[in-house]
Amino acid sequence: MATLAGSASEAEPRSSSPSPQEDTIHTREMAPHNAAAVAGRRGSSPSSPAAPTASPPSLFGIPLSAISLVTLVVQYSTTIPTPTRYLASTAVVMSELMKLVICFAVTASLSFFRIANELFGPGSDCFKMMVPAALYVLQNNLQYLAVTNLDPATFQVSYQMKILTTALFSVWLLRRTLSRQKWLSLFLLTAGIALVQLPPSNAAPGKEKKEHSGLEKFVGLVAVAVACLSSGLAGVWFEKVLKGSKTSLWARNIQLSAFSLIPGLFIGVIFVDGAKVAANGFFQGYTAWTWAAVSCQAIGGLIVALVVKYADNILKGFATSISIILSAIASVFIFDFVISIPFVIGAAMVLYATHMYGAPEKPARESTSYTKVSVDEKA
Repeated sequence: MATLAGSASEAEPRSSSPSPQEDTIHTREMAPHNAAAVAGRRGSSPSSPAAPTASPPSLFGIPLSAISLVTLVVQYSTTIPTPTRYLASTAVVMSELMKLVICFAVTASLSFFRIANELFGPGSDCFKMMVPAALYVLQNNLQYLAVTNLDPATFQVSYQMKILTTALFSVWLLRRTLSRQKWLSLFLLTAGIALVQLPPSNAAPGKEKKEHSGLEKFVGLVAVAVACLSSGLAGVWFEKVLKGSKTSLWARNIQLSAFSLIPGLFIGVIFVDGAKVAANGFFQGYTAWTWAAVSCQAIGGLIVALVVKYADNILKGFATSISIILSAIASVFIFDFVISIPFVIGAAMVLYATHMYGAPEKPARESTSYTKVSVDEKA
């Protein structure tokens, strides 16, 4: 589960409210739609997998950049004036249920016994999916804690460390080898997307900036660090399970959604928002835009799972970063988002990092050695 209270997709929303209706994949990374929606930028939006410039990735012919723009619906759904605002926890549960319905519909042609065997049979390894589901729940709650104890700028910059933790876990768990050029591009990507996400100093004129104590900042930074670790581990674990067995992608998504529903329902809806649900109902504040946002979350999570299946989490990070830029550009026309100088610099860094990561490695110079040969002068 990532944010929108728990979906595992990891794209980064930036809105004027602290609702995590958008980070991380799922790594499901449509989701970390992260709780840093507190950023002061008006109209910045979450993102999902998008396309690098040099050789744009696509899914069944659809550019990932186009997919990223649908997450603006999630941002817009939170700005619709309603008597009561919809609860992120209920939206997460509905999103997971929608994913279950879609996955079961895709596998409807299979017999019941074959589906049951894929989901819970001896070789299904279904309990392995409990790990990413639990990590996404942890990540989601830590994001809320971090946003509460840190200012938006600190959160947005520090949370980009999840790009590097994903690479580290890929090297550790997947035995992936990354060259110095690729590591450099990842550091450049981290710095660039941090600049893109950085809220301007004048984002909220007339509003006093909340000062956090030293203890609050420490708690917030620890929460961010653990959230970054859980995000990277959850994403790479999901990739390892997905690619390391013959179980279908749809069966894995059913398992992940089922295990995500349990904490989403009991922790998010009942424990956290139980009083609000009892007072105003499960579907309080729902509009057509809310259902559109839930649909985007569900479909986006499945798309990111496809990206992880046929690419990897690192490439997904690049696609997500570019989608943040594209979503922000779209927000200029939809939400009157103002592009700042740090945004332009960060966007340039992200694009160059994407090019650097995909560029062919320069072959190492071969040292030329000379062998002294003695020649018989008399010969």
